[in-house]
Amino acid sequence: MPSNGSGRQPKYQRIAAELKAAIQVGTYGPGDRLPGENDLMATYGVARMTARQALGVLQTEGIVEARKGAGVFVRDFRLIRRRGIQRLAGDIWGAGRSIWEADTEDRDPSVELLSVSEEAAPPGIGALLGLGEDDRVCVRRRRFVLDGKPVLVSTSYLDAVLATGTPIAEPDTGPGGIYARLADLGRRPVRFREEIRSRMPGPEEAAALALVPGTPVVLVCRTAFAADGQVVEVNEMILDSAAYILDYEFDAP
Repeated sequence: MPSNGSGRQPKYQRIAAELKAAIQVGTYGPGDRLPGENDLMATYGVARMTARQALGVLQTEGIVEARKGAGVFVRDFRLIRRRGIQRLAGDIWGAGRSIWEADTEDRDPSVELLSVSEEAAPPGIGALLGLGEDDRVCVRRRRFVLDGKPVLVSTSYLDAVLATGTPIAEPDTGPGGIYARLADLGRRPVRFREEIRSRMPGPEEAAALALVPGTPVVLVCRTAFAADGQVVEVNEMILDSAAYILDYEFDAP
């Protein structure tokens, strides 16, 4: 396995690349234990810190997971392919399905409702929704779990005047979720915009997603527009970057 090639790439990165290649060709399959720090030190003639950094690279990328007292194992977790355009099609939520189901196919998803509340609009959110300074918003916070792993935390903001007294402000919004209920109210979303960026998580975000130290998160802010151009929902999402593939397919303009 050791490489004799030279170059400026740090040793730990070369070791990580070789371990990754071994996983990709099936030398190590899902659930298999990788060589430990002592094994890597002996095989590559490196210090413990170098071996630890190599394994840390694979952990950060979501390829492996460390089990306390047992070692580092290849993750038995299929990446989520988030098809950013197809998942928002009206024939999904309009037929009573959740957008989340479009991402998870035949797997075992669950949604944990963290809170539903009426609050003052955070800076910028009220302006997007076209609200006045003293207007309030309905806030829905959820955590999405797949195959027992938390992968996304989502916060939706809607005009409280629109949402109060409707299923949108209830724990269970019913078939099709928020967008189906907006359609029931005559405010069907017909256009969406998503802004995407990445950063390191804060402590609460890392805890909510059970992230390995050093794992960044992907931030997706989706704005939903009604036919008259009015924003009817702003959804701020925090994704475990090691769990997702963001897939966007569209025709050339």
